[in-house]
Amino acid sequence: MLAEVRSNAEQKMQKSLDALKNDLGKVRTGRAHTGLLDHVMVEYYGSMVAVNQVANVTLGDARTINVQPYEKPMIGKVEKAIRDADLGLNPATNGDLIRVPMPMLTEERRKDLIKVVRTEGENAKVAVRNIRRDANDALKKLIKDKEISEDDERRAQDEIQKITDKNVAEIDKMLQAKETDLMAV
Repeated sequence: MLAEVRSNAEQKMQKSLDALKNDLGKVRTGRAHTGLLDHVMVEYYGSMVAVNQVANVTLGDARTINVQPYEKPMIGKVEKAIRDADLGLNPATNGDLIRVPMPMLTEERRKDLIKVVRTEGENAKVAVRNIRRDANDALKKLIKDKEISEDDERRAQDEIQKITDKNVAEIDKMLQAKETDLMAV
């Protein structure tokens, strides 16, 4: 019973961390990375697919993403999809290669992005704390049903608190790394 409650809470908290990592990956820094275009959709024979399924997406250098569509007719569609994706990117076609230069972030934009990152982090912390509350409620129910002793419940609550603290510290570390990344010129 106790192990089940604990592992359930641990798994849910890990999912919250993974979701935060995914959300932070969407926040653009000044450096180029291919994951930036993962969410850009392009029309391909009547259906919408991700750019990385119709083109080879690579890094040209630290500030440029190269996109090379597998089929010649897709060049215009891919370029338009990147431009319309609301990422603030301006792709340029060079033969059969689309170059996507990363614009420099202004100081104001960096501060706005840091606010977004902190909000995401706070939401993740709230999610982790809600999972802790749910786990503690499950423990209280076990006591009420006389399935565990109060000592066991207290030990389990301490364990869940340690797991919560560890996950909150991990969230803080992720936020600090992303903020450092955003402030790097």
